[in-house]
Amino acid sequence: MKLACFGYECRSVMNVAALCYKVPHSLTTGAMASSSRLLMVYQCPGVHQRPHTEKLPKQSLSLSIICWKQRQKSDRSVNEERFSSKKSYRSVKKEVLPQNVDLPPVLPKKKKKPYPIPITEIQRMARADKKLAQMGIEKALEPPKNGILVPELIPVAHEVLNAWEGLIRGLAQLLHVIPVYACSECSEVHVAETGHQIRNCRGSSSNKRQGLHLWVKGSINDVIIPTESYHLYDPFGRRIKHETRFDYDRIPAIVELCIQAGVDIPGYPSRRRTKPIRMIGKKIIDRGGYLEDPTPKPRDSSALLSYDTHGALLRFPPPPPSDLSRVAQETMNAYETVAKGVRKLMTKYSVKACGYCPEVHVGPWGHNAKLCGEFKHQWRDGKHGWQDAIIDELFPPNYVWHVRDPGGPPMRTELKRFYGKAPAVVEVCQQAGAVVPKRYEPMMRLDIVLPDSEEARLVA
Repeated sequence: MKLACFGYECRSVMNVAALCYKVPHSLTTGAMASSSRLLMVYQCPGVHQRPHTEKLPKQSLSLSIICWKQRQKSDRSVNEERFSSKKSYRSVKKEVLPQNVDLPPVLPKKKKKPYPIPITEIQRMARADKKLAQMGIEKALEPPKNGILVPELIPVAHEVLNAWEGLIRGLAQLLHVIPVYACSECSEVHVAETGHQIRNCRGSSSNKRQGLHLWVKGSINDVIIPTESYHLYDPFGRRIKHETRFDYDRIPAIVELCIQAGVDIPGYPSRRRTKPIRMIGKKIIDRGGYLEDPTPKPRDSSALLSYDTHGALLRFPPPPPSDLSRVAQETMNAYETVAKGVRKLMTKYSVKACGYCPEVHVGPWGHNAKLCGEFKHQWRDGKHGWQDAIIDELFPPNYVWHVRDPGGPPMRTELKRFYGKAPAVVEVCQQAGAVVPKRYEPMMRLDIVLPDSEEARLVA
């Protein structure tokens, strides 16, 4: 039997007149457990004036008295054991996925995108670099910031490129079976037998149609938003100017990221440095040796044919009905592999994105092509507002409405808040028979019961 004193004085057990509480054994472990599977907790008033064992009867000397007000440092383990069940409960509670998750808010087009890194942190790093430059101290650069490859990320780059090829192949096969519709006036995409009737079109003539979409047959570029970037032989070399922009090829941004991370593709060379780059502030004092860029040659487009979405539906036939679920699951796994690998590569390799338009550039600095036509581009003379990119800019998820019954009635505006969303690739694979990862279930709102249109207005 163990005794715990919550007050200021512990007297003999026989003379204590206090409240007795029974605490279940499931809430106590270790030294707080008793032989009767219950814990007797005594609350004693008064102030400590004598040692705890004073006036204790002989039969009670074998009892253990624990005073919670005057415990020694060695008694801290008792407190930890007492609340161990509470900590485990909190950890389990955090692991439980929420029922509903709202999608990221749509950013306004008449405002610059928020910085991934706080502006105060960017200014602090800039001040530190400027201070080192004024003192003539070189900036400490680690791979790949100094132009040298990271050996640990070369297998990741190969894995991402292979998964990207499998993702295009699988989607091209699935789109022969799973119907996809796209609005001809806006960027809305819907995966179902027919287009939905939600009035959220923002096209040029949406007022005449009262927000209804004009549905046409979609393609693979409506499921995977194509993001292209300039291919550079030396990302740390000369910047691309507006007059020389046609001297560089435009390839998928994910492929360019894999090339700079260590993948070799015939016809698209990349410089592999053996000597690091040296910088003082923003100025490069040593590029690791001088090397001329190779002269542009007519490249064979078949080298990137399997990594491009153009014409993918014509290259791959529809799968047999017996292999539909297998192809869908492989496509889902490839999508998760690409997202995970790109996120890992972007932690080391620099990727820039324009803060106003969808332009993306893979490299330490953005190009100088004057191609931005978004908000206040006249003030910037058409130049892009480069900042660090996030994975959703390099590999956009392209969220679409989740359809529980593809062949059922179309979605209506009255029940809009009860519908969930999912990335377009996940929705296509799910309708083809793939298992949806658990992290997408909250945003798909699978646990929500759809009410009737008349009952929707009565729901709080």
